Amino acid sequence: MTPAPFHADLADAPEGATAVWLTPGAIRIRVAWWKAGDKGTVVLLPGRTECIEKYGRAAGDLVQRGYSVLTLDWRGQGLADRALADPLMGHVEDFAEYQQDLDAALVAAETAGLPRPYFLMAHSMGGCIGLRALMRGLPFQAAVFSAPMWGISMAAWLRPVAMAVTALAGPLRLKARYAPTTGPETYLLQAPFEGNVLTTDREMWAYMRDQLRSVPELALAGPSLAWLGAALRECAALAARPAPDLPAICGLGTAEKVVDVPPVHLRMAGWARGQLDLYPGAEHEIMMEGPSVRTRFFDRASALYEASR
Repeated sequence: MTPAPFHADLADAPEGATAVWLTPGAIRIRVAWWKAGDKGTVVLLPGRTECIEKYGRAAGDLVQRGYSVLTLDWRGQGLADRALADPLMGHVEDFAEYQQDLDAALVAAETAGLPRPYFLMAHSMGGCIGLRALMRGLPFQAAVFSAPMWGISMAAWLRPVAMAVTALAGPLRLKARYAPTTGPETYLLQAPFEGNVLTTDREMWAYMRDQLRSVPELALAGPSLAWLGAALRECAALAARPAPDLPAICGLGTAEKVVDVPPVHLRMAGWARGQLDLYPGAEHEIMMEGPSVRTRFFDRASALYEASR
């Protein structure tokens, strides 16, 4: 592990962050942690397009509740290596690549002596990666999800079309094309606050946006056709498997417009030790909503973790 940059001023994070480069395979990723509370370590898995700095305040919420925290830049986003000539295009060919990143991050947690037990907290695409990690038997005592990507939001008639198009992307050498309806624009930098699909809190919107304006290298735009195909395959594969046998809470805003909502309800209805926690009026970014929503989310996460130690 070698030191990596961390923009503490933009993250508004607790003091004492350690950021390092890791190299799972030929790809360099960035991992950061706060060795703080001794109740255990929350492994926080970001969503697509996101970076470590975005979760600085979330790390503070967890540290205040007695936990250490580890998070990372997935390959292809944040300051991690990007596979394509177009750095704004999010790209993997198989979601198993993200599992390599998570495995490397957990080795770093062990090396750094972060306290056990480990708890999962996962947002959006991180929820998809995290669910696979639980099914693989990675050593988490409990899991908290925020608007998990357990399905790709699109019209029902478009789903078979999307599967066919992404399957043909390889033979037609189109894997590195933007997925339909997406392009080289970064949503946070292009969309106005009014009518956005991420948060109802103007101050948190500015917090997320200012990070990308200050460090453009952190920004990401639309996904590749290869990423879309990989995501569709992974969501379908996960849906075919039973829920893991551990306690879980899934937070979901009633104004969710980014991930496919029915698969979230279906999964949690079949999770024997799971609970679906609805947030009236909240949008996709529950951890980036107003103070009352964030307090409720982190209080309930902490209570679940405490009961699972």
